[in-house]
Amino acid sequence: MRRGAIVGVGGVSLNAHVPGWLKRDDVAIVAAADTDRRRRADTVARIPDVRWYDSAAALLEGEALDFIDVCTPPSSHAGIIERALDHGAHVLCEKPLVRSVSELASVVRRAAATGRVLHTVHNWHHAPIVRRVRELVAEGAIGSLRHVTWHTLRTRPAAGRDPADNWRVDPGIAGGGVLTDHGWHVFYVVGRWVGERPTAVSATLETRRHTQFAVEDTATVRLTYREATAEVLLTWASDERRNHAELRGTAGTIRLEDDTVILTRPGRATLGERWSCPPALSDGSHHPDWFHEVVDQFMRALDAPAPGDGNLVEASLCVVLEALARESSRRHGAALSLDAPPSPLPAAVAGLFA
Repeated sequence: MRRGAIVGVGGVSLNAHVPGWLKRDDVAIVAAADTDRRRRADTVARIPDVRWYDSAAALLEGEALDFIDVCTPPSSHAGIIERALDHGAHVLCEKPLVRSVSELASVVRRAAATGRVLHTVHNWHHAPIVRRVRELVAEGAIGSLRHVTWHTLRTRPAAGRDPADNWRVDPGIAGGGVLTDHGWHVFYVVGRWVGERPTAVSATLETRRHTQFAVEDTATVRLTYREATAEVLLTWASDERRNHAELRGTAGTIRLEDDTVILTRPGRATLGERWSCPPALSDGSHHPDWFHEVVDQFMRALDAPAPGDGNLVEASLCVVLEALARESSRRHGAALSLDAPPSPLPAAVAGLFA
């Protein structure tokens, strides 16, 4: 029985993480912490025997833990991760793992030094529609993948528990706007479909509607791979809430329309083959069923800890891509190479991509 604790008990924690942990009989969530004491009642209602702490630091000092699950806003991630690793705990962390390449280098070094697992929640990998597309691409259903178009359309950012005080639009807490919030998912999903890391990235960040925000509400990103490209539009300024994507290959096309996959190949039926894969990617923001599989993956990693594993490499790439996309926008959309970034990658990070 592994002993774990949750740090940060907001909406995603209570509605996705807690149900995922409670489904397991090999884990006990023994403690929880949040700086907002008003959240204690909701936490105890779901985990009656949980011990409460008012800070992550107090929790780590007061408990002997195998792991912690970090669900706090991004600005606190690096500090909590490092404290947990120093206390000998493995770490599962919500995305974005950290807000900068320098923070990434610090947590990567600490994970390597302590021999602990540092794992990021990449829950969209486990969405039925994303998994089905990955299977079709791997089967060669459209030949060699050459181009991906991805649109994430939202009318506004997801609200926190206090809609009047949404940390997602505070650059000091979130680190950025829609690129930080949704770009992370696209980076790891498309990367898995293509099967390699990009060679270059370019981006334009702008505010189209929500001028009251101090962060971008729209991001247009282009990822260049050795034999493929990806064009990505992310926006909080749409008139509709929807996700759609298209993958073009040398022998056909795959379209994603929220919860439906459509495969079209030359010489086949005009309407193509269809698969219904609910729930839609735009259906809420918690996705507890997907988190259950994240937990399975994390627990398998604990059985055979390997600092620098695939998930950490994937998360590190997401941090680097976001940093380069922001720099590209500052340079008016210039294409920036991952092999020659604006400033050299710290050795701890560069080593992950060797």
